[in-house]
Amino acid sequence: MRQSGAPADEGIIVELLQNGAYVKATAIDPRTGIEATIVGAASSPPALLRNAAAKKLKYVLAKQKNL
Repeated sequence: MRQSGAPADEGIIVELLQNGAYVKATAIDPRTGIEATIVGAASSPPALLRNAAAKKLKYVLAKQKNL
């Protein structure tokens, strides 16, 4: 199952890919092309997975900014 939903945060693209009992959520910053990925249970609400991926992407972007 492939599902691209509304961005979890403005300017962030989030894609959900289901593989069996798991869903891979990938958040992408369109300006930089940087991605962050999480894996969660397929029974988790899609909004929860989108928000978790967006939160991880923000962490990655902040960490790179401090380098």
